[in-house]
Amino acid sequence: MDFELAKLAKFSGRKGPQLIVVMDGVGLGRDDEGNAVKRAYTPSLNKLFSTCPWTKLMAHGTAVGLPSDDDMGNSEVGHNAIGAGRVYAQGAKLVNEAISSGRLYEGEVWQRIIQQVKSHNTKLHFIGLLSDGNVHAHIDHLFALLRKSAAEGLKNVCVHPLLDGRDVDPTSALQYIEPLEKQLAEINAQSGANYRIASGGGRMLVTMDRYQIDWNIVKRGWHAHVLGKGRSFKSATEAITAYREENPGIQDQNLPEFVVVNANGQPLGPIEDGDGVIFYNFRGDRSIEISLAFEEQDFPYFDRERLPQVCYAGMMQYDGDLHIPKSYLVNPPTIENTMGEYLARNQIRQFACSETQKYGHVTYFWNGNRSGMFDEKFETYLQVDSDIVPFEQRPWMKAAEITDATIKAVLSGKYQQIRINLPNGDMVGHTGNFAAAVIAVSTVDLCLARLLEAVNKVNGVALITADHGNADEMYEYDKKKNAYKRDERGELKPLVSHTLNPVPFIIYDSANNGDYEIVQNPAAGLANIAATAFNLLGYEAPEGFSPSLVKFR
Repeated sequence: MDFELAKLAKFSGRKGPQLIVVMDGVGLGRDDEGNAVKRAYTPSLNKLFSTCPWTKLMAHGTAVGLPSDDDMGNSEVGHNAIGAGRVYAQGAKLVNEAISSGRLYEGEVWQRIIQQVKSHNTKLHFIGLLSDGNVHAHIDHLFALLRKSAAEGLKNVCVHPLLDGRDVDPTSALQYIEPLEKQLAEINAQSGANYRIASGGGRMLVTMDRYQIDWNIVKRGWHAHVLGKGRSFKSATEAITAYREENPGIQDQNLPEFVVVNANGQPLGPIEDGDGVIFYNFRGDRSIEISLAFEEQDFPYFDRERLPQVCYAGMMQYDGDLHIPKSYLVNPPTIENTMGEYLARNQIRQFACSETQKYGHVTYFWNGNRSGMFDEKFETYLQVDSDIVPFEQRPWMKAAEITDATIKAVLSGKYQQIRINLPNGDMVGHTGNFAAAVIAVSTVDLCLARLLEAVNKVNGVALITADHGNADEMYEYDKKKNAYKRDERGELKPLVSHTLNPVPFIIYDSANNGDYEIVQNPAAGLANIAATAFNLLGYEAPEGFSPSLVKFR
């Protein structure tokens, strides 16, 4: 592969570095009472919008490789698109196609798991997020796998649902548990099988940790799913109802673990030797740690008490470089020749930084789902440790520390491109706490002012954008009534998921005296940023990249 970048004839770049700032979860929504971005104190953004060239970018649906334009964007696919500079079919779409075509069931891994369970007369377990949010998983995928399991003649199947309340309505768990129980009952009635819910819990407390922030989350899941240890209930519905009665207002994502037991108090489905286990999430970041718990012999993170010898597979391979997991049902997107690789191969020094919550997004996802560096001589990655507290309690998060490190990198003269993620708008937006989200966005704006001052000192360029919306729409909106939804008490209903709103793309370049103008392209998306970044560094974009957003005069 020839990675040599061609110089632009009309523009040689600026003296200082290029800084790309991803304001995670800061979209462009309606200017109303539900928009925490508009209600925040944002003098920096206001000035940028009034004085700098900017445009709107699509950050959801087909513009980032998702199945339809009804699908909200997310941080994973957003950073994939920015770093790759092209649109790739993403997890949800790839799984849809693999299931509808039958390729998933024809694959060696599915067949091996089915034969394992049949030959040993053991159980098949499905663990994963139960919703139609389509960010980490989709309930339709689970139902298809359950129906195929029944068609394959499996009689003993357990489901361990992780409750969402983050990519969907915050208290919608029973809207997914009830159809799941109905599906299981139908299979049992038709085939005389024993399909049941065995354990579960809210995604932010049980199983779905990421970036090794809190291994206790995985430990709780291991205890519930594998060991059958945890608070006991007769059904998942009983568990959810009890937890809500005990803690009014609790969101599904924060529900504790539960174990479903029989009349004798014995767990219905602990994971044992000879069983098959499928983790059916397609997104990688919150799937890696539970996969390691099942696959690693030398495992230092918590005492598993016992490691059942099972046939384990993920829906996809969540880390292609580290081969996690070893077996998977659907091939992930192959994203090659990313912006980061082109820069490294051309000895253009890069610096990437965020706090733990989003560090993998400016490294792993940015580089096309690739761990590590392309060339350590020309890349520096810095992770700031995230606080382990509810985000609404500390909405400023580690934005100041990220900013301090980035300013140092900008002023150092070592780097030609610097990329950072400020996670506040997304992580706090997910809590549904409007006041906290306002503080979060205000924090990002304050940090932005400091960053731009540093960029200006060294005659650099800053590209300011977001990977998707979130804080821009903090309450559920009824499009038919053109009004926000309210609960039975008349209170506005929080929206904790991402939005379908576009995101800004702003160019801050104090030295621009008409060298170029921004292109207003209604179809442009996050993938168009890479070619723009190459151009503003003084290079032609590589062949095949989505078109640049700047036009040189």
